Formats: sequence, C-alpha cells, structure tokens
Amino acid sequence: MAYTVNGCERETDEQGFLREPDFSDDIVRVIAAAENIALTDAHWEVVNYLRDEYREHGHTPNFRNLLKGMSEIRPGVDSKALYDLFPMGPAKQAAKVAGLPQPLGKGGY
Repeated sequence: MAYTVNGCERETDEQGFLREPDFSDDIVRVIAAAENIALTDAHWEVVNYLRDEYREHGHTPNFRNLLKGMSEIRPGVDSKALYDLFPMGPAKQAAKVAGLPQPLGKGGY
C-alpha cells in the first residue's frame, strides 16, 4: 500500500502506517480521506499534539499518554471524545493520519 501526495508516492507498512514520518499537512488530508475522516479543528489539534510528541521523544505516544496529554491541553477531553474523532482507535488511527509510525504498545512510552 502507498499514498500519493502531490505526485509522490509514500510507502506504507502492511497496516497502512508510513514507513518514514511525513509532517506535511497534505499527507494528513490524503490519509484522513482514505480513513473516511472529515478533518475538523479538533482532529488537527490531536495531529499537531502527536507530531510535537514525536519530534520531542522520537516515537508516538500510546493511547494512555495521548489521553493524558490531550486532557492537559484541553480540559474535559476524555476517551470518548478521542474515539469520536478517531473511531478505529485514537492512538493508532490518529498517528496514521498524522503521518507518523505506529505507536508503541503496552509498556511503551
């Protein structure tokens, strides 16, 4: 599988995550469309948070850390709110849409 952005093909793994991170807004739009997600400001807030965390720590936060971080930024955010945005799993689907590698599992970051 691959995504085509501005005429360039971006290679993915077997689960659809980019093999190399891409921080362009265009990749977010392409992957979100493929995931049937209509992007809102709330989606972008999660995407930007994940990208900042990836740049700072070198990996994508798991769900627990995503929830904790987002609730610090936007009080009142809970797991339901994140699942409403990314119904296939907030940590994984949001990371995929953000153009980042798959988050670490249990015991990770």
